[in-house]
Amino acid sequence: MLKGPSPKDKPAHLRLSEDQTTELADMFRLMSDPSRLRIILACLDTSTSVGDMASALGLSPSLVSHHLRLLRAGRLIQAERRGNRVFYLITDEHIRRVLSDMVDHVSESEGDLEP
Repeated sequence: MLKGPSPKDKPAHLRLSEDQTTELADMFRLMSDPSRLRIILACLDTSTSVGDMASALGLSPSLVSHHLRLLRAGRLIQAERRGNRVFYLITDEHIRRVLSDMVDHVSESEGDLEP
């Protein structure tokens, strides 16, 4: 049986509806705040609690909690309760891959980039 073209064969701008484009823009807006981005990156490789993040990032626990609420609502991170503590982690492989690739890109020295 022959299959038609995959949706991924379409150009990126044709694969999203207006609502999906708005959702994607909202995700990038959430990541555009340096404190939120640092929180996201803290959750990239290991599950982390609010207190640990606040301490490691030099932010108040209430500010970290505020940002985490926004990031959870934007489906960028997930929460997992363990006893009386909540830990946060990026579990979506797409988000993990995009962020890891961007960290690698930014951390490359200019000498590593070809003209």
